[in-house]
Amino acid sequence: MRRPQLDIQLKTPDQIEKMRAAGLVVAEALRRMREAVAPGVSTAELDAIAESTIRAAGATPSFKGYHGFPASICSSVNEQVVHAIPAPTQVLRDGDVISVDCGAVLHGWHGDAAITVGVGEVEPALLTMAAVAEDAMWAGIAAAARSVAGGRGRLTDISHAIEAAVRKGGRYGIVDGYGGHGIGTEMHQDPHVLNHGRPGRGPRLVPGMALAIEPMITLGSPRTVELADGWTVVTRDGSRAVHVEHTMALLPDGVWVLTAPDGGRERLGDLVTARQPAVTA
Repeated sequence: MRRPQLDIQLKTPDQIEKMRAAGLVVAEALRRMREAVAPGVSTAELDAIAESTIRAAGATPSFKGYHGFPASICSSVNEQVVHAIPAPTQVLRDGDVISVDCGAVLHGWHGDAAITVGVGEVEPALLTMAAVAEDAMWAGIAAAARSVAGGRGRLTDISHAIEAAVRKGGRYGIVDGYGGHGIGTEMHQDPHVLNHGRPGRGPRLVPGMALAIEPMITLGSPRTVELADGWTVVTRDGSRAVHVEHTMALLPDGVWVLTAPDGGRERLGDLVTARQPAVTA
């Protein structure tokens, strides 16, 4: 069977700088929400923080109105994996874990990132799982940087690196059917980036690619189900889940993590491009 042709949008360095501006808006919104997470805070309150931060920067929430989605963030608590709708009735409790996904579009270019935050006193196993997901995300980004530098990298090098990092971290379910994606003038573009798989497959990794890398893992089964609201995805077995994400771009001299305030320097060191002009949100 012939595989469908992918439509991968390659960006110029100047366009990537515009995406960096959008990425910094997302980073600031996530920073403010992270600080606000506490027992007694509703997910609707977090959504309001995100929307006000994004709009104050002159940007627009990417999620709001996207295929009818009613909010500026996805706020997935405990067994909710992704795409949960914020609500004033969903109030965070001590011991919860919440994954917040946020996107912004600025001057026609998108940024997209997600964090997982513990609420109050959280079980160590949940914090460990969140750290494993974070490490796996950075492993995928590092694999992309090394692959493009070597000139022979393929998309699933990222997928394989994410899976290997998760397996090294423990016995976790890697959610299937959901993953990363291309990003640019649209929030979701080709290619889809799996969080598992064999290396050396798929399109070549080349400068100009911008990808959102987003592992989602669980304490139990990787199987999920979508709720009746048509958005919220939960673990089928009720186990806790975590979700993290960064938007990155590949340049000839390295990777630039567009939604990380430091561009990824702390985690990636010399794999990060030297081309990082001062861009403010």
